[in-house]
Amino acid sequence: MLDTEDEFNIEQTLEDWVMAKCDNWRDHYEDNYSQRFDEYYRLWRGQWSAEDQGRLTERSKIISPALQQAVESSVAELEEATFGRGKWFDIKDDIHDQDQQDIVMLRNHLDDDFKKNKIRKSVAECLINAAVFGTGIAEVVLESEKEMAPATQPVMGGELQAVGVTIKDRTCVKLRPVMPQNFLIDPVATSVDDALGCAVDEFVAHFKVQELQESGVYRDEDISEAATDFEIEPDSDLSSFGEDKVRLTKYYGLVPRHLLEVAMAEENSEDEEFVEFDEEEDDSYYVEAVVVIANRGVLLKATKNPYMMQDRPIVAFPWDVVPSRFWGRGVCEKGYNSQKALDTELRARIDALALTIHPMMAMDASRMPRGAKPEIRPGKVILTNGNPAEILQPFNFGQVSQVTFAQAQALQTMVQTATGAIDSAGIAGSVNGDATAAGVSMSLGAIIKRHKRTLINFQEAFIIPFVEKAAWRYMQFEPEMYPVADYKFHTSSSLGIIAREYEVTQLVQLLQTMSPDTPMYPQLVMSIIDNMNLSNREELIATLQQANTPNPEQEQAAQQAQQQAQQAQMAFQASQTAALNGQAKESDARAGKLSMEAQAIPQELEIDRIKAVTTNLQVGDADDKEFERRIRVSEQLLKERGIAVQENRAVPAPAPAPMAPAAPAAPMPPLTPQPPQGIV
Repeated sequence: MLDTEDEFNIEQTLEDWVMAKCDNWRDHYEDNYSQRFDEYYRLWRGQWSAEDQGRLTERSKIISPALQQAVESSVAELEEATFGRGKWFDIKDDIHDQDQQDIVMLRNHLDDDFKKNKIRKSVAECLINAAVFGTGIAEVVLESEKEMAPATQPVMGGELQAVGVTIKDRTCVKLRPVMPQNFLIDPVATSVDDALGCAVDEFVAHFKVQELQESGVYRDEDISEAATDFEIEPDSDLSSFGEDKVRLTKYYGLVPRHLLEVAMAEENSEDEEFVEFDEEEDDSYYVEAVVVIANRGVLLKATKNPYMMQDRPIVAFPWDVVPSRFWGRGVCEKGYNSQKALDTELRARIDALALTIHPMMAMDASRMPRGAKPEIRPGKVILTNGNPAEILQPFNFGQVSQVTFAQAQALQTMVQTATGAIDSAGIAGSVNGDATAAGVSMSLGAIIKRHKRTLINFQEAFIIPFVEKAAWRYMQFEPEMYPVADYKFHTSSSLGIIAREYEVTQLVQLLQTMSPDTPMYPQLVMSIIDNMNLSNREELIATLQQANTPNPEQEQAAQQAQQQAQQAQMAFQASQTAALNGQAKESDARAGKLSMEAQAIPQELEIDRIKAVTTNLQVGDADDKEFERRIRVSEQLLKERGIAVQENRAVPAPAPAPMAPAAPAAPMPPLTPQPPQGIV
């Protein structure tokens, strides 16, 4: 920090200090950026200059529209990304804030005021400047306007109504685009906030300065008309400009405290008394201020930063960030080399076509009539002293090579590759003029990523700061319209048209793999409609949401049906269990029965044996022997039957041995025991 007493000894005013800084910054801009930015501007406008000549014999002055197309398509993509869905910004409350009503009111009021003040048009102009020069710059200005609204008033005791208008003074926030040649900034800064200061140096109509002087915004000083300076004119190609103008230099940034205090004292008091430093407030050497100077020497305004957030009313964003630099890299800079090569190729081809179609002529001057003009034009009659074939001889240069057309196409493709812009006639990645699905998908994916990077720069460095600054200005200067004290909120933007079309394609492909009955199907349909640029998109989305929302009565009926189905299922399971239990009991009874029958078989067999032994026997020795024989046969049969019962199989009973009839008894029928019923 410099010593304060040494500073006071230096005879320097605030306007001198500011203009010294601005002159240094102007020199840095002209030495490093002015010439390049002028050339980018000419290429975008399609304006030829003598500097574009590739050779001295070049006659054509054509400029290829490749770079123009790249700028316009890139700007259109970002405009669609910002404004394509109607509401181009959204405000969300801070996560720690539970009351969101104030944010809703703030968003609605800002949306209404932005439409009235045509903020969208100003933002679009800033996008063009960013694409051409690499950096988009705008100034957030406050203007006082009279707002008129229709009104009625009762007269004559309320019997009649007088119709008229009410006039109310309002403070409006507007966005003014700034050309690069009209913006000055500290060369070592990378953004507006970390710079020592910045300035807007431009010509303003004289009557506007007078209006601000009459309203008390500027000091009442005599201001003469400024001389023309082509370096800061909006279009340096014009030969003349209006004379009724004033050169204003509006400085926003840090200034020495003592110089500002002296300037403010001169404005507030006629006697130039010394103003002491306010040590209790701040003892820093610099203070944030707003200084306005007319015609590089007349101080019109000098005050401390009047804004409550102590922010600078400048927003700027780079199209592509250049590390450690404030000025970015735009579309024209990316495609500059390819554009220059393409222009040289086209001009050379046109010159060759001119020589081919209109060749040079060789003439025998001694055999031409005296006073004849050696010119070639359609329908001209040339008088010769002899055979014209011997006097006039055209030079044949052949035909223009077809290779030049392929070279020009390749150079145009290089411009698209360098800039990332999409040509309406074709997409990078096409094969033989027909774009394949894979090539289109890959190309669109890369292009969308590049545009997303620029969109993030635009949103983070331009849209969000502007919305915040506008909200703060309205809260401070229009508290009746904006009774909001919540300064923490977030803004957001959306994707561009190409990104949405690419996303719609992917969603449609995913939709084709699903059945309409799947839960994800309505969500995919809603996402497809949301990403399409339809006029009735909101109505379609609302209809789908209503259709997908279940009816309470239908939902209750469905629940009842589900409960009934569950009860029926439980009853069916209970009946199945009872049936299985019954089958088990039946099986147990059948098994018990079979066991009892098996226990009764030996007794039945014994009875059968006794019957077989004792049937048709008489007294006598022969019968006794026969009885014993039958006993043995029946015992053997009983054993076999017992084994068969144990093995649970039926064994056929062998026929007993024939018995000799006992005389004189009647003949005995053959003994054929029958197996018991129910035994297998």
